[in-house]
Amino acid sequence: MKIYQCGGCSQLIYFESVHCVSCKQMLGFFPDLEQICAMQQDSLGYWQPVGVTAPQRYKQCYNYRVEQVCNWMVAEQDEDDFCLSCRLNEVIPNLDKPDNRKYWQKLEIAKRRLVYGLLQLKLPLSNKKKDPEKGLAFKFLMNPEVSDSENEPILIGHDAGLITMNVAEADDAYREKARLNMHERYRTLLGHFRHESGHYYWFRLLQEGPWLEEFRLLFGDEQADYGEALKTYYAQGPKLDWQQTFITRYASAHPWEDWAETWAHYLHMHHGLETAHAWGVTLNPQPEGMQSNRNAPLTALNYSFESMCDSWAWLSCALNSLNRSMGMADMYPFTLNDVSKDKLRFVHRVVHAFQETAQNAF
Repeated sequence: MKIYQCGGCSQLIYFESVHCVSCKQMLGFFPDLEQICAMQQDSLGYWQPVGVTAPQRYKQCYNYRVEQVCNWMVAEQDEDDFCLSCRLNEVIPNLDKPDNRKYWQKLEIAKRRLVYGLLQLKLPLSNKKKDPEKGLAFKFLMNPEVSDSENEPILIGHDAGLITMNVAEADDAYREKARLNMHERYRTLLGHFRHESGHYYWFRLLQEGPWLEEFRLLFGDEQADYGEALKTYYAQGPKLDWQQTFITRYASAHPWEDWAETWAHYLHMHHGLETAHAWGVTLNPQPEGMQSNRNAPLTALNYSFESMCDSWAWLSCALNSLNRSMGMADMYPFTLNDVSKDKLRFVHRVVHAFQETAQNAF
């Protein structure tokens, strides 16, 4: 994530901010400018960013103006009242339920970070209203108040471009309990979104493309019965040697899950390195054997995979050490084995192959 400053007073502002804590000006994210900016409203009710030359006027996303769970802007001439992120929503949480607005806001923050990253990587992305066959959509559903054979808990998942998210995952206590019960090292809302987007991009990029044969050589045959594979995983646990060939325990369940977990980790790496680059983090001192230039800024953009992987190894160790110094769990509690690196390298190649040709259609 880039570093943003308020155009009104130069105060540091964050991607999720809706007003500057220093000068109190309203803030909005302008996707076409890739900037979050202070903004001023004109006499007609439209908005202009402060300190940035903009090609047009803007309106607030409906979920910004009315629901107050968004901070993205929409071009004046756009017929849609929702921003590029919010127009992906098919079902939102029931706002009559206590705390659901708070949970919805957390879900939207994570989703916007996902969408920001996908747009930055120039991956093909469309919504189902405009592209019913290949578009992406989200449903935010609640667990039933009473769970029984007819009212099962909501399962996070993907089906032909439709991603279902359990609203309860926005409750920190619920999510931490689930993490411990499922023996997971890492469980976050953003991690869920990135994982499920991996299923979408397998459907979008690999299902019928030229990469399928190579995918099967690396990840296995996805035609293996998915339901039975998950039953086996939950009944027996991960494969005994999973640490030698998979990036996480869950990746060993089925080739689709291996791809989705690997995809999510690639996005973690890419956007973590972008943030480090924005803050001027450099490889000094540099661990012996790393291929990156000693004082080169950390960035995933236009890196070879080898340099990206080396940089991530250094950065993740540094961040884990900082967390430990504060008495917190490791930020990135994973070790990349050689097989997982090969799978990540494959993701890197797929992404870069589409960067030049894929167009975002909204």
